[in-house]
Amino acid sequence: MYLDFFGLKELPFNITPDPRFLFYSEQHRQAFDHMVYGIENRKGFIELTGEVGSGKTTLCRAVLSNLPKRIKTALVLNPALSGNQLLRAILNDFGLPVADKDRLSCIEQLNSFLLEKTLQGNNVAVIIDEAQDLPASVMEEVRLLSNLETDQHKLIQIVLAGQPELRERLQRPELRQLRQRIMVRCTLHPLSEEDTAQYIRHRLQVAGAGTDVRFSADAIRIVYEYAKGTPRMVNALCDRVMMAGYVARRRVLGAEEAQRALKDMEDDG
Repeated sequence: MYLDFFGLKELPFNITPDPRFLFYSEQHRQAFDHMVYGIENRKGFIELTGEVGSGKTTLCRAVLSNLPKRIKTALVLNPALSGNQLLRAILNDFGLPVADKDRLSCIEQLNSFLLEKTLQGNNVAVIIDEAQDLPASVMEEVRLLSNLETDQHKLIQIVLAGQPELRERLQRPELRQLRQRIMVRCTLHPLSEEDTAQYIRHRLQVAGAGTDVRFSADAIRIVYEYAKGTPRMVNALCDRVMMAGYVARRRVLGAEEAQRALKDMEDDG
């Protein structure tokens, strides 16, 4: 494989949401800071939106990895759940027993857990990924979770992360109560060409590449024009470029390797 040839410790352009590989462009840094601020300061609801492949899940995992230990967290990756299933998923991620519990029992158990953590000086946060797919009834269940509070604090901070459709859904009249409770909003936009170049260098560096392994300016331009600044698409093409470089025995990836990789992807459909 090309790892040995390029002197890499791991694949630099894997599409799994590994927070170690998160590139903090200005907008990603702002979104990260806003999310941490909203959670630490008990703002209740936080909204994160961005197109498919923009890095939302990786950003959410980075936030979870960097929160203080006093903040207990849960991550819900599958939003295609009923209201009770969502509650059970949250309880399960907090390590609480959920067998044979109905909705009311789940709410009571969650409320007791939140009060206990608050008395201990802790905070609690839940991130719901792909939240644009939450059924309307479950959206209402999520809103009701914000009623779990004391006179001074929101007991639970909820991050709704999703595609732009999430923002559109929240504009619907029937969701105005939820929309009005969102105190922090973040949006991820496509990377610029300069950010794309830095993104590629960053991932190579994290993967262990030396200074002799790099993408030329022409190769970066081809990647950018193909991916249009979407990190997932950048990864997909760059992985093929690296393979083309390995076949050609070149550690500096140029336009020729990028064009070959692009043609391979187009041939794949």
